[in-house]
Amino acid sequence: MNAVSPSTADRVVVVGGGVAGLSVALRLAPRPVTLVTASALGLGTATGWAQGGIAAAVGADDAAELHAADTEAAGAGLTESDVALRVAQEGPGLIDWLVRIGVPFDRTDDAALALGLEAAHGRRRIVRSGGDATGARVLEGLVRAVLAAPSVEIVTARACDLLRDARGAVAGIVAERDGALFRIPARAVVLATGGVGALYAATTNPPGAVGRGLALAARAGAVMRDMEFVQFHPTAIAAGADPMPLATEALRGEGARLIDETGAPVMAGIAGGDLAPRDVVARGIFQALQRGRTVYLDARGALGAAMPTRFPTVAGLCAAAGIDPAVQPIPVRPAAHYHMGGVKVDAHGATSVPGLYACGEVSSTGLHGANRLASNSLLEGLAYACFIADGLDAPPPAAIVPQAVTARTSGDLTAIRGLMERQVGVVRDAAGLGGAVAALTPEAESCDAALVALLIARGALDRQESRGAHWRSDHPHLAAATHTETTLADLRAAQSGRTVAEEALTP
Repeated sequence: MNAVSPSTADRVVVVGGGVAGLSVALRLAPRPVTLVTASALGLGTATGWAQGGIAAAVGADDAAELHAADTEAAGAGLTESDVALRVAQEGPGLIDWLVRIGVPFDRTDDAALALGLEAAHGRRRIVRSGGDATGARVLEGLVRAVLAAPSVEIVTARACDLLRDARGAVAGIVAERDGALFRIPARAVVLATGGVGALYAATTNPPGAVGRGLALAARAGAVMRDMEFVQFHPTAIAAGADPMPLATEALRGEGARLIDETGAPVMAGIAGGDLAPRDVVARGIFQALQRGRTVYLDARGALGAAMPTRFPTVAGLCAAAGIDPAVQPIPVRPAAHYHMGGVKVDAHGATSVPGLYACGEVSSTGLHGANRLASNSLLEGLAYACFIADGLDAPPPAAIVPQAVTARTSGDLTAIRGLMERQVGVVRDAAGLGGAVAALTPEAESCDAALVALLIARGALDRQESRGAHWRSDHPHLAAATHTETTLADLRAAQSGRTVAEEALTP
């Protein structure tokens, strides 16, 4: 294996080219950064698909404390209050920083930021760009800034292993490009690899979102937290595409309604109605579908007619599917969208493994709890990029320990996606989860996708309650509010004896 440029004492490797990875690379300047992306810069990341916006308490009637309170309420008892407040306090300054690097946010006639409303927010605080093109606009601005940053080296490759030094600290990565392996030594590695949605047959995520960064961290011995909490966006457009296009939650904030084929409101009698938290709306739609209903997002009339200018991304997606939202309701269903669990990190984004950090969706910071509040995802990645840059104090690496790279198989991803959709989806039970654990265990050692899917299924089986995005039909009530933490060693120990799958399937 060859190394990319000679090792430097200050180099940090950042893996991932979305909002988290790009922001970390910029915030670390002038320290040298090697940014490793699996796709060309600006492609293959969920950031570019984010429609809703960035939550920030910038309105005259708003405050960070109110934003934090909404975040906690959505998090169903597992959001850490100090983290929620700290991140909310960063919001206005982060918007200012994005403006300075050239992101053009939507404005009112008097040049103030135009603020939208989304589900479970008590104030209009969603800052948008291009209506529903916020993620794409933010990504464009960050890419321009990174390309102009002399401290950032860009390498298009896939991270396939972590280097360790003689002290056991992470000291860089092993990358693969065109079948060739090479080393990139560094004093620290920041994982910013996104989520897990593509482990499910129905997802709004890019095809590469199969948790590779989670697998890297788990195989390095990092503590993984709350892996069972997968958020299903309630309004993916059900028109046969894979990945599924998204109809932003902001449409319901502007008056679109969820109806069935008879015109009856799907969320009638449920607290919060169409603007309830995402987990509640996703279950409402899922249950209607299970009863044989067809569910639609109804924006017909003025909102649908204005969609090409107010929500051009959704308008284009509808047009591609042959739907005119001015006169036709949009067929929708829940789809895997965001992972609240991930690699456990501290206030500076550091994992339990020295030299290894995580930022964005791959991490578990304590912000989202059991259910992410809408438009807090871009905010979290931006905020923790600052926290990591301010707190990264990994010492220069000791001598790197020679190691053989273990070959991983891609596994049968189609089978894994179908299994996760059927048995680890919106509504779960012991029999389905136990079957998933049993099916995934044989592949987990050699296949990263199977390992991450197993961690999700195992966490879901162990959490015998219903909380936030995790809903057990056989345990519909709340238990004590606790986090689930595990390591790969824990998982292996559990599987070496009588497995949880066997326990679940035993009468």
